[in-house]
Amino acid sequence: MTIFDQLFFNSFNYYKKSAYRTEANRIAIAYITLVQASLLLVLGVFFAEFFQQMHVDTMSSSNAWILFAVASLFLYFKNWIQYSGKKRKIMNAKQQKKTGYGIFTLWLIPVVAIFLAVMFLKVV
Repeated sequence: MTIFDQLFFNSFNYYKKSAYRTEANRIAIAYITLVQASLLLVLGVFFAEFFQQMHVDTMSSSNAWILFAVASLFLYFKNWIQYSGKKRKIMNAKQQKKTGYGIFTLWLIPVVAIFLAVMFLKVV
């Protein structure tokens, strides 16, 4: 299991036990998509600023944001297919150990990644 699988199942198990029991899968898919998209944003901003410093003209800013939006939609549909239905149940049954990250820690990951992306944008 990858780290994204572990994060997904931690958030899924938390919301499965809370008042959002029926929406647990949908919330966990949105969460893991947000984590992956925020990490993609950090990498994209870092490389955009790096290429700007190196005077490499790759693509315009608006094209980069459009590419980010399309990639985020792709991530959502990939996660929706991966974590819905039979495969999620099989992976949940195969979990060896239950790591218990707190919900605050789980939601802190995308917040920190977005904060880093904003910092990278403001540096130059």
